[in-house]
Amino acid sequence: MRLLLVRHPRPAIDAGLCYGSTDLAVAPGETLRVRAALRTAGLPRTLPTWTSPLSRCAELAHALAPATLQVDARLAEMDFGAWEMRTWDDIPRAEVDAWAGDLLRYRPGGGECVLDVARRVAAFLDELHKTAHPEALVICHAGTMRLLRALWTGQALEAAALEAARTPHRIAYGELLVLKN
Repeated sequence: MRLLLVRHPRPAIDAGLCYGSTDLAVAPGETLRVRAALRTAGLPRTLPTWTSPLSRCAELAHALAPATLQVDARLAEMDFGAWEMRTWDDIPRAEVDAWAGDLLRYRPGGGECVLDVARRVAAFLDELHKTAHPEALVICHAGTMRLLRALWTGQALEAAALEAARTPHRIAYGELLVLKN
């Protein structure tokens, strides 16, 4: 199977904000920019497609593959609870340090822990493998993409979740990542 992962376009928010499960609009012109770049890169037009339900993903998914689109809540970004839409500088350092001390089980802002997100993403990936599609397109978030990439290698759930949590975030808005086995 070949899995094509695309990160959503840049949302219309200021830099430095913590956002995960918050449903944000896309910055003006970003969906068109990303769609054009993906088409130029040769993204197939008829792949079975799954998307996070959050607008910043679903809008692009509808523009790319409306006929084959399935929305799946398991692809949503991590819920950062009370940290959502706060600047990273405004979040108490002790809370950030507590998360860094237990990347798998700490619940930032009382939201989800990485292990919970990994469980739902792993369930999605298991179900996707059972469809026997030779290729699929997933429009989602950087955190979800890092988890899918780590799980793709066949690691145990906790090891994959820890790898994804420790991987520096370097996935650009609209970036295409291809996983193959």
